[in-house]
Amino acid sequence: MIPAVERPGAARLDRSLPTPLWAQLHADLLRRVEGGEFTRSFPGELALAAAYEVSRNTVREALRRLRADGTVVAGRGHPPRLGRQTEITQPLGALYSLFASVRANGLSATSSVRVLDVRADGVVAAKLGLEESTPLLYLERVRFAGGTPLAVDRVWLPHALAAGLRDADFTETSLYRELDERCGIRLTDGQERIRAVVPTPGERRLLAAPADTAALAIDRLGLAGRTPVEWRHTVVRGDRFSVLASFTAKGYQLDVHSGHKGPGWSH
Repeated sequence: MIPAVERPGAARLDRSLPTPLWAQLHADLLRRVEGGEFTRSFPGELALAAAYEVSRNTVREALRRLRADGTVVAGRGHPPRLGRQTEITQPLGALYSLFASVRANGLSATSSVRVLDVRADGVVAAKLGLEESTPLLYLERVRFAGGTPLAVDRVWLPHALAAGLRDADFTETSLYRELDERCGIRLTDGQERIRAVVPTPGERRLLAAPADTAALAIDRLGLAGRTPVEWRHTVVRGDRFSVLASFTAKGYQLDVHSGHKGPGWSH
C-alpha cells in the first residue's frame, strides 16, 4: 500500500503493487482527510489527476468510494466538500450481524467472496469441539461498507451442518440469514474476543488501508443452543469500526485477558 507520509500533500502511488491505483488514491485521500487537510475546500477531479499523475477515471472511482461512505459530499453543480464519515458501531455483548449493522448505519453492505470450499483444519475443529479431521465449510470474504473495504472475514462451520451454504451467493446477503434459510440453523449465543492487531500485508491490501491504520481482530465462537456451529476470525479497520457497551447502576462485567490462554481461546 501507500507508505506512511507524515507531511501533508499527495503521496506517490506505486504502480508496481497489485493494489489498483484507485484504491491507493482512495487510501491516501483518507489519510489526508484524517490529517486535517481539505477543511476549507476539496480538490476537483482535474486537480487530483494532476497531483497524483493518474487518469480522471482513476480519480472518479476513488471519489465514488469517498462519496459512498460519506467522506465527500458532492451535489450537481456544486464542488465536492468534506462530509462526515460514517463509523460502524457494534453493541458489545450482543449477537450481531456485521451486514445488518452496516445497513443500520445507512450504508450499502456487500461482500466479495474470495474462498468458499470444504477443508480440514485441526485447530479450528478443536475450537468447535470436533475431531481434527472433520470436514469444515470455509468462507472467506472481504466485507464492504458503502463500497469501501471494511473487514476481512473468515468463517469455519461443520460441513455436516452447513453443506447447504455451498451454493449461496454472499454478495449482498448475510451468513446468518443464509444459515437460517438454507440449513435451518439460528445462532443463539456464543463467546467473542476483540483485540488490537497489526494486519498482515495481505490483509492491509485487501482493506485498502494506509500503513498506519489500526485494526481490530474479532474471534467468535457461535452456538446454536449448546452446539458450536461457527468459528469466525474477522480483521476490521479500526478507523471505521467501534464497539459500544451499555451499563446500569449495577454495572456490567468485562473480562480482560492479558494474553494467557483461557477456556475456548487456545491459539
